[in-house]
Amino acid sequence: MPTDVTWHFIDTEEALERACADLATRDVIGVDTEFMRETTFYPVPALIQLGDADVVYLIDPTAVAPTESLRTLLGDAGPLKILHACSEDMEIFTLWVGDVPSPLIDTQMAHALLGEESSISYQRLVDHWAQQHVPKGETRSNWLQRPLSEEQCRYAALDVVWLSSIWQRQQACLREKGRLQWLLEDCHALVDAARGARDDARWYLRHRNAWRLEPRQLAAFQRLCVWRERAVRERNLPRNWLASDATLMEMAAALPGNRYELSRVDGIKPALIKREGDTLLALIEEAVRLEEADLPNTLPSPISDAYKKRMKALKAAVNERATALSLPAEVLVTRRELERWISADLQRTDWPCMSGWRGEVLNDALVSALSHDTRS
Repeated sequence: MPTDVTWHFIDTEEALERACADLATRDVIGVDTEFMRETTFYPVPALIQLGDADVVYLIDPTAVAPTESLRTLLGDAGPLKILHACSEDMEIFTLWVGDVPSPLIDTQMAHALLGEESSISYQRLVDHWAQQHVPKGETRSNWLQRPLSEEQCRYAALDVVWLSSIWQRQQACLREKGRLQWLLEDCHALVDAARGARDDARWYLRHRNAWRLEPRQLAAFQRLCVWRERAVRERNLPRNWLASDATLMEMAAALPGNRYELSRVDGIKPALIKREGDTLLALIEEAVRLEEADLPNTLPSPISDAYKKRMKALKAAVNERATALSLPAEVLVTRRELERWISADLQRTDWPCMSGWRGEVLNDALVSALSHDTRS
């Protein structure tokens, strides 16, 4: 494969139509995006890269709107789309096109299912599969500047030029190991998750220290997090520009009843009290007035012996299966998922058994690990 790349900058609807017509003849195309996200909640689309080893089209989303031809190309009727570590790319396509590419393959996920490192960078991926060097010099460029420099355009084009050929090699290896269906299942789930609605009501569970809160404080923290998540989306602000998780948790722990008490919360800024004080106090008052039966359960303490015992048992079970499959343990299950198993076990509720291939290879091991003596 050549070490250089042919690319075309697309900033008119006519050029975009020609690019889509060309790419529609392919069975597989590489896809990537560039964006900026410094002063906004949502990423700002700056460049869309589509192509393969023959040619890459650099589409300027600040100058041209998505057409029906592009939507068809990126949809189920179009070629297979190959991306790398695509979670942020999915946000870009949702914002700009209104949907995510499908069908798609994520080469980072494919690499991990072959027993390699689970979070490999694109540069290391290309080095591993194509023995080519991808420069990093433009990683933190201003992608919204116009015109883009020659170096920026080449860097952006190189981000997709090898993806199709890398996928061909990965596909052959996955098929040989009997894991191709595993990847297809994971990529399908990735698309479904990107198309799904946000569950703001569960954001509070992300905070590592939420277990320290009593039920009424936890109810307040949940309400504050839901308010913040909706507000930053409506105002398109970074979360911490409005209120950080840590500040919201301090508010919930203090349960202030007036502006003076609110002002004494550690980390809170006067500007937040001035603009949002009444809203914050009303949310806290809602939690204070809840009946005991309506309060959430306290979260299990990760420093308790019961918790540590269960986590140790689950990790041992996961590591045993991961070793047998020659996979990184984190590919089988995340720590957050193990925490959900522990919470269910301690609260005597149903275990959150996994579906799909992970359920087939891991559920019985996790159930056995928790059943030995933790529920006796």
